[in-house]
Amino acid sequence: MEIFDSHTHINASVFQDDLPDVIQRAKALDVTQMLVIGYDAPSRQRLQALIEQYPNLYGAVGCHPEDALNYSSELEQELRQILQQKQYVAVGEIGLDYYYDVDHQVQHAVFERQIALAQELKMPISVHNRDAFADTYAILKNMKIGQYGGIMHSFNGDAAWAEKFLDLGMELSYSGVVTFHNAQDVQAAALATPLEHLLVETDAPYLAPMPFRGEKNEPGLTRYTLEYLAELKGVSAEELAAITKRNTERVLQIDGK
Repeated sequence: MEIFDSHTHINASVFQDDLPDVIQRAKALDVTQMLVIGYDAPSRQRLQALIEQYPNLYGAVGCHPEDALNYSSELEQELRQILQQKQYVAVGEIGLDYYYDVDHQVQHAVFERQIALAQELKMPISVHNRDAFADTYAILKNMKIGQYGGIMHSFNGDAAWAEKFLDLGMELSYSGVVTFHNAQDVQAAALATPLEHLLVETDAPYLAPMPFRGEKNEPGLTRYTLEYLAELKGVSAEELAAITKRNTERVLQIDGK
């Protein structure tokens, strides 16, 4: 089978010493494609080198809400130029994060500007949402993101929020969080997510699935999240791998690339 990790940070500095081995271990566990996120200047540089070397890696770039104060017209133009290259398939990760002490109104404005950029470029978005469900939903609804859609990355809401974001035209991507014993709300959301709108990811190096919780995550461990979700949904791992791969390729418009 072939698994698509829909959100990973293998361009983070923690992977720089053993990146070929990380990619080889992923392949050994049937993780053959990845969406790699460039969230700041160093990670964008490493991402560029990666996608030039590995044809099954795809790129997304954006300004993380944690860095919203650094957003500028110059950065926006840089992102616009990067995103017009072939292997770049999404604007992200963008969104809201109320855990960090970054002015909420600034975050809102930067989120909206990047959604507008994605719409200009006819691209999907990869959305980061932490402790900000209501405002994230309101902005996505107001910006009418349905035409090109996007991914709620590492979705950690309950079934009610899952339904609301699905109604907006978003896909829901589940990370290792769904495997945690105390994540009953997320598991209920996964059960409520139609197979045709379900994706899998690692968010490596964060959020390793059980039984690796607390360790450094890497793309190969998407396999464990996929197998958990397959059992939860009552389908085979092979079938869910094919479905989630197809879903990811569809939202990222990879066939068109």
